[in-house]
Amino acid sequence: MGYLFTSESVSEGHPDKVADQISDAILDELLAFDPSSKVACETLVTTGQVVLAGEVKSKAYVDLQEVTRNVIQRIGYTKGEYMFESNSCGILTAIHEQSADINRGVERESPMDQGAGDQGMMFGYATNETENYMPLSLDLSHRILIELAAIRKEGKEMTYLRPDSKSQVTIEYNDDNKPVRIDTIVVSTQHDDFIKPESNTPQAEEIADKTMLDIIRKDILNILMPRVIGSIHHEDVLKLFNDNITFHVNPTGKFVIGGPHGDTGLTGRKIIVDTYGGKGAHGGGAFSGKDPSKVDRSAAYAARHIAKNLVAAGIASEILVQLSYAIGVAEPISIYVNTYGHANINMSDSQIAAKIKELFDLRPKAIEENFKLRKPIYSETAAYGHMGREPQVITKTFHSRYQDSKSIEVELFTWEKLDAVEKIKKAFHI
Repeated sequence: MGYLFTSESVSEGHPDKVADQISDAILDELLAFDPSSKVACETLVTTGQVVLAGEVKSKAYVDLQEVTRNVIQRIGYTKGEYMFESNSCGILTAIHEQSADINRGVERESPMDQGAGDQGMMFGYATNETENYMPLSLDLSHRILIELAAIRKEGKEMTYLRPDSKSQVTIEYNDDNKPVRIDTIVVSTQHDDFIKPESNTPQAEEIADKTMLDIIRKDILNILMPRVIGSIHHEDVLKLFNDNITFHVNPTGKFVIGGPHGDTGLTGRKIIVDTYGGKGAHGGGAFSGKDPSKVDRSAAYAARHIAKNLVAAGIASEILVQLSYAIGVAEPISIYVNTYGHANINMSDSQIAAKIKELFDLRPKAIEENFKLRKPIYSETAAYGHMGREPQVITKTFHSRYQDSKSIEVELFTWEKLDAVEKIKKAFHI
């Protein structure tokens, strides 16, 4: 009979993502000037206000206001009418030093004995239904908003767009868990109040709102979606687009009030958008604003790397990997694997898990070094997902009134590299 599965994404202008991007920008700034920084930075954004809180241990000094305002400006909150604007919003800071009780469990005389920064379980997931080994519904949801943001920033079409937006994609699967078609696409985008009612009557307001909605819907179908489809190079995915897709565009009829003015944003409140869109599992720990000694972040990246390379090596068509840690303990206390009964090799999931323990060094310090996580690489992760992204080397420049400017070559999304495939094939005799 088959089934439907849905994932959502949110744009860089969504209030929760604004908070994530501020937290990760502060983390990057601290790591740029002191790679040993220990950081747990939380952000709250609301009408005209940003609140920064958390714990930091660092030799660097960062102008938190400047970093925050730069992020808000880059996202696009640059007009007073948004009721949240980069130059005028208030910024309250409540950041203090990291707990000594936590630090004693993390730092060791031998760096490789570094303990996990907290207890918890982290999941990595991969599936071969897309080229980047991500769930199709989430991959398409991200693509929609990436293209929508690009259109907004180009400023040539859909010039009424504002930064806040959300998307949702529903895929129909058959009984063999294969995607067969796209069923529903939802796009909600904040916009200018670009058509005014001819009078103050409810009827005139309704006509103006409907006219705006008709224009936005037409542009979503005729401008945005062709760009989204053009960004896809996987033939099996392109075949899923059809003439019977149900589109819901701004279903409430109007979306002028948005961003932090429309809804308070908090760091770490979009963990499913950040990972696998509801496929697989999630341990509950957020990523943004945390340095890599926090295994909530670093071990989740390691688990994704393992799952992706296992699928790419042909172990199974989809794989879930769980790692768990105890605070202050270096080695993971458990490794779990689920191939959903679709393993291509004559081994149990527990035997695959035992092989993972042999193949990968999963101590926190080893993960940091393997994926180069002490570099300022995190701002780029804070919108449109931490997983499924393209590894790349770029140069980032950091300016400070307190230290000399620094240009640093960094490698982004190292955990997405397929650099363990041959090692896995050899170990599993494939």
